[in-house]
Amino acid sequence: MAKLSLRAVQKLTCKKRDAWWTVVLVDPVATRMLIVMARFRFITPNRVTWAALFVGLGSAAMFLKGDTQSLIIGAALYHLSFIFDCIDGKLARLKGNGTVFGGWLDYVFDRIRVLFCALALMGGQYLRTDDERFLLAALLVVFLDMLRYVDALQIYKMRMSMRAKIEKVTREKQEAELAAAEAAQGTAEEPAAPKIQFMEDLLRENPEAEAQTLKEQAAAGHVVDLHAQFRHRFPWYQRFRQALLRSRIRPHLISGIEFQMFIFIVGPLIGRILEVTVISAVLLGIFELVIMYKFWLSTRDFTAVMEELSVTPTQAGTIAPHLHRGRHRRGEQDPLLVDQRLIDPQPDEDPFFQPYPEPYTSQEPGGWEEGHTLRLQVPGGSLGARPSSLPQQRRYPGERESVR
Repeated sequence: MAKLSLRAVQKLTCKKRDAWWTVVLVDPVATRMLIVMARFRFITPNRVTWAALFVGLGSAAMFLKGDTQSLIIGAALYHLSFIFDCIDGKLARLKGNGTVFGGWLDYVFDRIRVLFCALALMGGQYLRTDDERFLLAALLVVFLDMLRYVDALQIYKMRMSMRAKIEKVTREKQEAELAAAEAAQGTAEEPAAPKIQFMEDLLRENPEAEAQTLKEQAAAGHVVDLHAQFRHRFPWYQRFRQALLRSRIRPHLISGIEFQMFIFIVGPLIGRILEVTVISAVLLGIFELVIMYKFWLSTRDFTAVMEELSVTPTQAGTIAPHLHRGRHRRGEQDPLLVDQRLIDPQPDEDPFFQPYPEPYTSQEPGGWEEGHTLRLQVPGGSLGARPSSLPQQRRYPGERESVR
């Protein structure tokens, strides 16, 4: 493989936006290691992911010892493990051999590493000090790490769902307008593909631009802004975001990466594990609340966009007419309730259904009294039965005859 320049590797493999810990303390080392590792064909992204896991487990083993020297070694190994965790993605982007399984493997191994390191770090300190607060700290770290990444995945899933619904409704509205125009003019044209642009995509491609400027420049298409309310309530956020993006730093200053680095690197190095854990947990909790609040505002923007694009007026939040009080007294019933199939089911709907025996009443003088049932004596009891003169019940193929 030809020798690669550091600048070319950084341009090809580094993300446009990343955590500040990665940008400042990981990428400068990872890109230089990548130049060397990319020369060997046997080094694949998945093998680097496995290496990151084993180094992380070595870090957990050092944390479990609990002494100062072991904590320092454990912090260094954890940082090396995280560097490998970044190299696997960079290597996949550089060689173009990334796979879906590799992405899943990377995610799962990250969670395993955090779990083992949290239990080892807090468990080692508990064994040395008998301080039960370290056990609570271990549970707190595992819970917040799980919450952060599960919440991120779920929000991403919901955002993709909102975008898909907007595109679908826009397409339906365009088709309805085209059909109306054809009916009025009698001309038939092929429907054009709906040109929908989302403001978050435009800002990602043009981080220095203003949202209003991008919206005016994209006048040829329909621009959907699912962060309009958040941007309106916090106008300073756009300037803050632009300032950070000039250095490739994303605005999420206390995310899952910083949370891990502070607990497993900063805390052990300075010898203040509990204090750093509490502070990191509080900051991550605040960050999660902000993310949830921003997502809530985004759902309100989504609702407004859907009402604007909807072809038929929405009746959300209203009670169905057939459920109004007294409606049944006026003889108006739900069609489902008067469905003949529910009132009088046919035998072929349930081949094994057999009705209860009906009482036989004789109408002849001196016959059976009204309400009496003919009984047949059988071993162990008697069964109600009809006289043989009455028509026999219909049997279906495969059904055994039963005594009535």
